[in-house]
Amino acid sequence: MIDFRRPAQLGFGDAFIQEQTTALWEPWMVQADRVLQDEQLIAVVFEALLKRRPKSRTRGRRGVAAEIVLRMILLKHIRNWSFETLEREVRTNLLYRDFTRVGSAKVPDAKTLGRQALALGPEVIGQIHRRMVEIAGENNVVQGRKMRVDTTVVETNIHYPTDSSLLGDGNRVLTRLMNRVTAIAGAAGSKLRNRMRSVQRRVAEIARASRAKGDKVKEKVPRVDFRAIRD
Repeated sequence: MIDFRRPAQLGFGDAFIQEQTTALWEPWMVQADRVLQDEQLIAVVFEALLKRRPKSRTRGRRGVAAEIVLRMILLKHIRNWSFETLEREVRTNLLYRDFTRVGSAKVPDAKTLGRQALALGPEVIGQIHRRMVEIAGENNVVQGRKMRVDTTVVETNIHYPTDSSLLGDGNRVLTRLMNRVTAIAGAAGSKLRNRMRSVQRRVAEIARASRAKGDKVKEKVPRVDFRAIRD
C-alpha cells in the first residue's frame, strides 16, 4: 500500500526535528517546499507508484509515501547525489529529514529509492515538468511563450565514422555541390558524371570485408601505399 502523504499526526521526534531545523532551511528549500505541496504533483507520483504492482492500492505492506518519494528525488537531483549518498545524507542530517518529510521515521534505503525512481519513468517526469511550468505560470514567474532546448545534449542517431564511410560521405557532398554549380553556371567544360552508385557499392564491400575474419578475407581489402601517393 502506498500513502499519498506522510501521516498527518506527528510524533515527538518529528516535532523536535521541526523545532530544531525550521530556521536553518536554505532559500531554495523554502521555495521548493511551497511548490511541492501541490496535490497534482504528488498525485502524479502517487499514481505511478500504484502501477508497480496490480494490487498496490489495497494490499501489501505500507510503502514510502508519494510525497516523500517526490521530495527525496528532488533533493537527489539538486545535490547531484547517488542513491547511496542520498540515503546516507538524509539519515544523518535533521535538516534533510525535515525537508523530505521523513522526520523521525526510517529513511528508505538506496535500492528502494532506485526502484521507485525507475517506476516513475520518463512519462511521469514529463508530467511533473509540465505541472511545474503551470505552477510557474500561475505565480507569474514565467509567461511560457518560448521554450529553449540545449541541442548539444539531445541524443541523435549517427553512423560510426569509418574511413570508408567518410570517403563515401565526401564523395556524396562533392557530387551534390557540383550539381548545384552545374545548375547555376550551365554545362561547361568536362561533363560531370555521377559515380555515387559505384562508390556506395565499393563502400559496402569494404565494410563487409573489414568485419569478416581470416587471412583470405583480409586479402580482399587493398592496401594503399601512401608514400607512392606522396611522391
